[in-house]
Amino acid sequence: MSVTGLVLAAGSSERLGQPKQLLRYRDGTLLGHVLGTARACGFDQLLCVLGADEATIRDAVDLDGIDVVVNDEPRTGCSSSIAAALAAVDPAAEVLVLLLADQPGVTPETVTALLAGRGAAPLAACAYENGRGHPLAFARPLFAELASLHGDRGVWKLLDRHSAKVADVPIAAPIPPDVDTWEDYEALLAS
Repeated sequence: MSVTGLVLAAGSSERLGQPKQLLRYRDGTLLGHVLGTARACGFDQLLCVLGADEATIRDAVDLDGIDVVVNDEPRTGCSSSIAAALAAVDPAAEVLVLLLADQPGVTPETVTALLAGRGAAPLAACAYENGRGHPLAFARPLFAELASLHGDRGVWKLLDRHSAKVADVPIAAPIPPDVDTWEDYEALLAS
């Protein structure tokens, strides 16, 4: 099975007031850490969507081995980043795994469990101890629907539309927090 990993990193970080992709985290940046995780997943192809602050991010983050896609309309939500990336997905890819650039708590083991637990389901989500969360996996037959989504909640609406077909893969951990505010970032650093 050929799998493409997609890291969504086009957001403008309005609530934070500066590019959260470039926040210092561990031995690098927040985005650098997430890309390191994605590289460790062994995807057949790895895409990263940039938008706001693209030039600054390219200068600061190691993007070697990653196909970078630019979303010219990042303010229209994550769905526009997914649509922009779909044009760059390898035609051989059977599954697309979505990862968020502001969620550094996701591990390669989580992605492995997601893909293994998906089975033949067209959609899969991580069923954490406290709810459903990223990463998410989508089989190729759903790519056209992914391309037509709108806004930040589009993928969740897609999962709702196809609720009977979603494989919820148990993950023995809470949903990894994402970083949207300074409080989120401080909590991440303190954990």
